[in-house]
Amino acid sequence: MQRFCSIFSQLLQLFPRLEFQSAVTATKAERHMRGFTCRGQFVSMLFCQLGRAHSLREITNGLRSCEGKLKHLGIEAPQRSTLAYANEHRSWKLYEKVFFNLLETCRQQVKGKKKFRFKNKLVSLDSTTIDLCLSMYDWAKFRRAKGAVKLHLVLDHDGYLPCFAHITDGKCHDVKVAHTLRFESGTIVVDDRGYNDYKLFSKWTEQGVYFVTRRKDNAVYEVTETREIPQNRSILSDEIIQLTGEAGKKCPCLLRRVTYYNADKDETFVYLTNHLKLGATTIVSIYKDRWQMELFFKALKQNLKIKTFVGTSANAVKIQIWTALIVMLMLRYLQLKASFGWSLSNLVAILRMNLFVHRDLWTWLDNPYEGPPLSTMQPQAKLQF
Repeated sequence: MQRFCSIFSQLLQLFPRLEFQSAVTATKAERHMRGFTCRGQFVSMLFCQLGRAHSLREITNGLRSCEGKLKHLGIEAPQRSTLAYANEHRSWKLYEKVFFNLLETCRQQVKGKKKFRFKNKLVSLDSTTIDLCLSMYDWAKFRRAKGAVKLHLVLDHDGYLPCFAHITDGKCHDVKVAHTLRFESGTIVVDDRGYNDYKLFSKWTEQGVYFVTRRKDNAVYEVTETREIPQNRSILSDEIIQLTGEAGKKCPCLLRRVTYYNADKDETFVYLTNHLKLGATTIVSIYKDRWQMELFFKALKQNLKIKTFVGTSANAVKIQIWTALIVMLMLRYLQLKASFGWSLSNLVAILRMNLFVHRDLWTWLDNPYEGPPLSTMQPQAKLQF
């Protein structure tokens, strides 16, 4: 009779112990620490996200209630104070490193899956604000009576995987973070009007990085070339422009202005890009695909534990956000591997109910509503009279 460990244990196999320990050593996360291991802390924070625990007490009591099933995980349920201390003092950089290790595994699964025919790498750049109570999180400055942190994210459109994240206080401007990013030459970056900075556009152009964004209404420019527009594609104009005035001094390179009419919304959109070769309809489609970033933020906030936090220090908040991003990567990997058509919300909900069920993970993912094989079921006991 074939036996399996719990689904939670099989999910943890995506984080091999040797690789995880190497990340612990590289980040010095266990330096001067004894007793409670980083592995135990990581498993506890994963349980917080997957089990949707609302507090440290729910994490520790939830794990303690499954104590007999934790032996195969190699950990013991921590005390509440122990987990709180670890979240406050052990560096969040360990979770960042675990995130990028898992990202490499996920990228192997999405190789060759591209939505567009061009060979350039396509990414979206955006940020989302996570509100916090200023009286409890006094380090998270945002407004006079309100605290917040910002999650700045780069989404790879090959598989729609988050490939970079940076957490700042709520006051940090998006453009400031964008200036620190480095993209490979040939990459196409899609962003909204919040990233409209002509110095940034000039810098990306010099580095061979392309961008697609919405044009500011107050932009001053001269048209140097008018291109022929495709028929029956809702493209109103396709022009090569040169910025003038102060904007022209900051960004002296030629740009492209594409005007598109959306009949469904009865609106006209104007896009700005430094890519002069792609078709106008492709430029419009690229910007439309940026909506996947908004869907990612929506899924992150609705399905995982990211609106309320189990710790009040900056380190604890960053650990919880990075853990949520790790779980999002893991869920996306499961979606790609499964033959069943899982939606993210459905996968999270059903997975939460089956964390400590002893079934083969991959068989369960392909046939979630099919009962376990008869060979794994114990015969019913007979009553003796």
